Amino acid sequence: MKKDPSQEEIIEQVEKLLEERGRKGLELARKEILQEEIECKEVREALHYFITQYWHDTARPALLSLVCEAVGGDPDITIPIAAGMTLISGATDIHDDIIDLSEIKESRQTVLGKFGKEVALLAGDALLFKGFTLLIKAIKKRVTAEKMTAAIDVVQKMFFEMGDAEALELQFRGRMDVPPEEYLHIVRKKAADVEACTRLSAIIGGGSEKEIDALGEYGRMLGMIFILRDDFTDIVDFEEFLHRLKKECLPLPILFALQNPGIKDNMLAIFSKEKVTEGDAKMILNIIREANALQQLRKLLEEIAANAYSSIKNIQVNRRYLEMLIEAVILPLD
Repeated sequence: MKKDPSQEEIIEQVEKLLEERGRKGLELARKEILQEEIECKEVREALHYFITQYWHDTARPALLSLVCEAVGGDPDITIPIAAGMTLISGATDIHDDIIDLSEIKESRQTVLGKFGKEVALLAGDALLFKGFTLLIKAIKKRVTAEKMTAAIDVVQKMFFEMGDAEALELQFRGRMDVPPEEYLHIVRKKAADVEACTRLSAIIGGGSEKEIDALGEYGRMLGMIFILRDDFTDIVDFEEFLHRLKKECLPLPILFALQNPGIKDNMLAIFSKEKVTEGDAKMILNIIREANALQQLRKLLEEIAANAYSSIKNIQVNRRYLEMLIEAVILPLD
């Protein structure tokens, strides 16, 4: 009897898949932005740092490739689309760091942290305009006039939803009374970029309306899973936990735990301290565990994953790969 793959094996397979399917799109994105003639030394260096040392997003290009193939298209035609989407995604990442005042992520300096706000803003703008230009050119070249409006609408909707999500989330800064359902509403909006990748790729690949909608819903669910998984990692990483506490919205497990009147006062007492220590963060994590907040997050992830699996149940090609992308993220919360 064949054994089910272990957690490590699934993650290893997915990492290999993303590298194989996403490398060309990322490489083209790097080539396109680095060949731009930018006279300002600081902005030029910021872009070089971001695109060669900091940013290694193969997930979106790989997803575009897999989805296009899933509807019968040639995955190679997604490479120019992937380059544009990668640069746009990078731009929103830099802009998010400016909004959230994130100078360090995963022990690395962000563009904001290394070059300052003004240069980071200009670098993000450069990525955004270059990415959008590449994307529109690629869409025009590969999509029929009949489907052009639908493809452009996908991109437009993505921009407005993500911008709206960022604006709404600003209202949650420093608040300890954010209802989890309101936070989840914003999470769904923030997942618009992943849906845009899957929906756009299905259009370009020649998918039917049914396939386009199914893969679009899959992308939305997958994007939500990515964001909520990050909420877990942000409470076990002390620096990220501290940053979320001071400058962003609290992660969902903490919002879940704060709904419990019996432990809310203890948590608020820790959060209100002038200096929150690493020991305090560990205490919060223990409280969250005792309040079953991690179980709530796990249940939520499983429900979203079930919707994602259901949406692609009729997809015949690459369905297993699409399922593995989910499995790699919702593995046990330790």
